[in-house]
Amino acid sequence: MSIREMKVDDLKRIVELEKDLFLSPWNEEDFIHELKENPMAGYYILEKENQIIGYIGLWFLGDQCQITTIATDRHFQGQGCASRLMEYALEKSEELHYQNVNLEVRVSNVKAIALYQKFGFKNVAVRKRYYSNGEDAYLMIKELEG
Repeated sequence: MSIREMKVDDLKRIVELEKDLFLSPWNEEDFIHELKENPMAGYYILEKENQIIGYIGLWFLGDQCQITTIATDRHFQGQGCASRLMEYALEKSEELHYQNVNLEVRVSNVKAIALYQKFGFKNVAVRKRYYSNGEDAYLMIKELEG
């Protein structure tokens, strides 16, 4: 498996994964904006044998990094792909001397919460009605050496 920067040419596959994996999927225009217009954004692809099997989005903000999205193709879940993407995000954040990494996660997403806790993220707040369907989100933060 290898990780590289996301390109516009990847978006057909990314949007397919979004629709399959998320209740409120991003569309191609959302990703194009992130890739071309957002100077704080970094989006990365996880590939296996030239097939996109996952991705992660990061925003580099001041003294912190925010994980905007993380996804793994259903056929590759449970094989360490999300862990590999999290390791990459944390390594990149430490290289850039960020003080913490944060993210929001649906309170119902038990598998994702377990993954984040495995990497040392702590639940620090609840964002009421954060998602479009009214579901709450946990704000989770991992402190770094900075």
